[in-house]
Amino acid sequence: MKELNRKVFVTLFTILSLFAILSLFIYNYQSYKKEYSGVLRNLNLMGDKNGFRENENRPEPKEFDSTNVNPRDRNVDYMMIMDYDVYTIRLDGKEIKRVINHSQDADDLDVDSIVSKILEKDSGLYVGNLYFNGYSYNYNNDTIVLINTKKINDKLLFLLIESFIILVVLEVFIYFVCRSLTKRITKPALEAFNKQKDFIADASHELKTPLAIIMASSDELKEDKRNTKYVQNIKYESERMNNLIKSLLDLSKLEKGVSIYNYKDENLSKIVEMISLTFEGLAFENNVIIDTNIENDITFKCSKEEMEKLISIVIDNAIKHSYKDSKIIVNVCKDKNNINIDVSNEGEPIIAGDEEKIFERFYRADKSRNRDANRYGLGLAIAKNIVINHNGSIKAFSKDGRTYFKIVFKK
Repeated sequence: MKELNRKVFVTLFTILSLFAILSLFIYNYQSYKKEYSGVLRNLNLMGDKNGFRENENRPEPKEFDSTNVNPRDRNVDYMMIMDYDVYTIRLDGKEIKRVINHSQDADDLDVDSIVSKILEKDSGLYVGNLYFNGYSYNYNNDTIVLINTKKINDKLLFLLIESFIILVVLEVFIYFVCRSLTKRITKPALEAFNKQKDFIADASHELKTPLAIIMASSDELKEDKRNTKYVQNIKYESERMNNLIKSLLDLSKLEKGVSIYNYKDENLSKIVEMISLTFEGLAFENNVIIDTNIENDITFKCSKEEMEKLISIVIDNAIKHSYKDSKIIVNVCKDKNNINIDVSNEGEPIIAGDEEKIFERFYRADKSRNRDANRYGLGLAIAKNIVINHNGSIKAFSKDGRTYFKIVFKK
């Protein structure tokens, strides 16, 4: 269920975040295009009115006069709605003949320096990056129309910073909305999952008593030539069912979680070493060697019983999936932040795409073989829950002919 919650949350958060980012991007893009089009339009319009077009006789543009002038006397033919400074520069060859400021307020734009740079380039229309470039111009013949875009730079950058702040606020809001939606979406699945767990636990408990009676009765049955086969079958299948019920009860208990207050500091190195020695007999029967490389005195706050069960499951799994005359390598070490347990064996690789599935309950890659070996697909599910209860992670993969199980616990 934790994995389901995580996937639902990540999906919702990603979709809503992308929508928010896209909306703010479109808003900034449209704002930029609007300013860009305005600058371009005014450069073309001012250029046309200053004699860039052939066969047009227009009067010399007048410098802006802020004194009290009757509106009717103003030359509105040259007035445009602009919130930036515009200059017309008349040239005499490569020299500045006259600079006309069409704006009401003077600014600190270094016109001479900019004109010098423009004259080094070919004539034409240039609109720079409105986030960083401080000017744009229209240069043709003996006239340059120059626009100081610093105010536009400041406006667009402010809008960009404002959008970033809005995005941060939106991300926080989206985070809490997604958490709430995740709980609502996964609630039916969680209820069904809990009911399933309760049913399995209850059914397992109820089966223990009749199974115990069957096993006790089979022990009292006398074997003769006629019923030996049937008595042995009863004992064998009863033992299989008993193991299955124990595994189900263990898994049910682990899925409910274990209080960390029950954990104690244990010598993990000794636990792994002891379990490895215990399995050497089984490994010998399968013509497999267990090679250990265990760092001494690694302590870890855990449940000793569960750690023993975890290591037993992983090593047992490695033995039963190893080729004959091969080697199982068990490594235990620690680094600055983690305790690492690696168990690898040489055998049939995990099927691509099954790396996560093998930790699911009742999952069996080879159903016929696992059934013959009294395996129900619960061992690795139990191992994963033990690791999760100890705030760790476990993963499996095959590489270069070996299969690896890597367990990591935070110190």
